[in-house]
Amino acid sequence: MAAVAAFVGTAALAIVLSRAPADNGVSLSSELSSRVCSTSGLEAWLGLGGAGAARPGTADPPGAYPARETYYTLEFTNVSDRACSLYGYPEVSAYRDSPAAGGAIGGSAIRDTSVRPKPVMLQPGATAHAVLRVTGATQPAGCAKVTAEELRITLPRQARPSFVPAHIPVCSEKGQVSLRVQAIQARPGVPGYTMTP
Repeated sequence: MAAVAAFVGTAALAIVLSRAPADNGVSLSSELSSRVCSTSGLEAWLGLGGAGAARPGTADPPGAYPARETYYTLEFTNVSDRACSLYGYPEVSAYRDSPAAGGAIGGSAIRDTSVRPKPVMLQPGATAHAVLRVTGATQPAGCAKVTAEELRITLPRQARPSFVPAHIPVCSEKGQVSLRVQAIQARPGVPGYTMTP
């Protein structure tokens, strides 16, 4: 019994120490067994897009490479009354109108592993994000671009998706990758900047 109490105390201390001192209600945590954020307890929305991005390790401003790709932020706000955790990569697909009206456009987003997944704790009202990269000039010449009006987003460890309004041009050819998504990160996102852990 003493060993269990010591373990619980150590785990609680680890959670407290891993929390950022910010008052926005979002923190990184080593706790994977806490309550997982459910689709119904989160509001998913698309942040503003930014053309290009600063290259890693440089001071290049956002927009320095506008033709290459556009960055958007997928924002996840905890609208429940309890803290919950997110960990990993959301699944993202683009749709012309809606899933009911037709199939997905092109291929689903692939994982951008430039950001390592870390558990994120969300207090009620707090927001986390994942960066969505949309490929621009590197698309194949014969690829017809179609405007996606909606994104289908499925959170890690959840079966039920969210549908988010969008206005994003993507390649319509099956098997072609237009979308790349990073792991969910603490705090709201800033379009056009690569967030480092």
